[in-house]
Amino acid sequence: MSRSHPDTFDVVIIGGGQAALAVAYFLRRTPLSFVILDAQEEPGGAWRHGWNSLRLFSPATWSSIPGWMMPPTQDGYPSRNHVIDYLKQYEQRYRFPVERPVQVTRVEHTETGLRVHAPDRHWDARVVVSATGTWSNPYIPHYPDAALFAGQQLHSADYVEASPFAGKKVLVVGGGNSGAQILAEVSKVAETTWVTPVEPLFLPDEVDGRVLFERATERWKAEQEGRVIGQPVGGLGDIVMVPPVVEARERNVLQAVRPFERFTRNGVIWADGRESAVDVVIWCTGFRPALQHLDALGVLNDDGRVEVEGTRSIQEPRLWLVGYGEWTGSASATLIGVTRTARSTVGEIVALLTEPSTADAPA
Repeated sequence: MSRSHPDTFDVVIIGGGQAALAVAYFLRRTPLSFVILDAQEEPGGAWRHGWNSLRLFSPATWSSIPGWMMPPTQDGYPSRNHVIDYLKQYEQRYRFPVERPVQVTRVEHTETGLRVHAPDRHWDARVVVSATGTWSNPYIPHYPDAALFAGQQLHSADYVEASPFAGKKVLVVGGGNSGAQILAEVSKVAETTWVTPVEPLFLPDEVDGRVLFERATERWKAEQEGRVIGQPVGGLGDIVMVPPVVEARERNVLQAVRPFERFTRNGVIWADGRESAVDVVIWCTGFRPALQHLDALGVLNDDGRVEVEGTRSIQEPRLWLVGYGEWTGSASATLIGVTRTARSTVGEIVALLTEPSTADAPA
């Protein structure tokens, strides 16, 4: 529906997933007006697009955003659908002002703040929080002759389940948790080869998301205090031995090889010159920040990121970015980790907007 007069808010949050909801939780405790603009048809953010068998690798109590604990599950770690239900109920519990589906196309400067555009509508804001995550911007590395390959290529963002690949020759490319979990599933029905840049790093069986978050918290505290600490190996990107991955290890399929050199029409050529026939390549090669909507502000660097201090843009001080990864806060792309950066972000916004001399000054 087209409107002749834009809506005006203190804060516009772009995105409707866990980061947006965490920011909204803290904003609702302030007098500031805000709205959440979500591109999705329904609640759940990027979790709506995870594959069917996707599970967290932390229990529910360690997978919650602020204010309300994720309900426990009866069968181990929470499933994708459990997370979606939790985020939907969370949104309803706090009666957040959400508009969806809204596809934000650009953000631009105005004399008094920022204007957020969708194809048929716009919103004026004193400040903007970008919380669009990375899911809508999957990354596939360049390989020579990829366009010649006659087989199927898909990113983990589009992977749903293993059954379509039954009986096929499949390359799973990528050494993180998604690569290991998808390999574990597909290897039950297909002839798989796991391709990783370096040998994968497997965490001890007893280490799960709780331990990883504790380590991330200690690193964050050390950074705040100017300390350097030695810690056991184990970053948020290392492979957690969830039950399907343990089962794959028992089948001896967690054997990775180094990358191929190039594609052919029917497969790939390896570094030693061998050619392998391949039907499908599943790229588990991660994502890049989905920040195209900020291009008109002139804040994107050559890496497609925004230079920030904490979560606040250095070039555009009325813009904050929450939930994109370590560069916007330690563990900020995780359910439990986003609370810290959401709280600090709202604190900074309140401080800015309650200072009359600076709140509405043009950049």
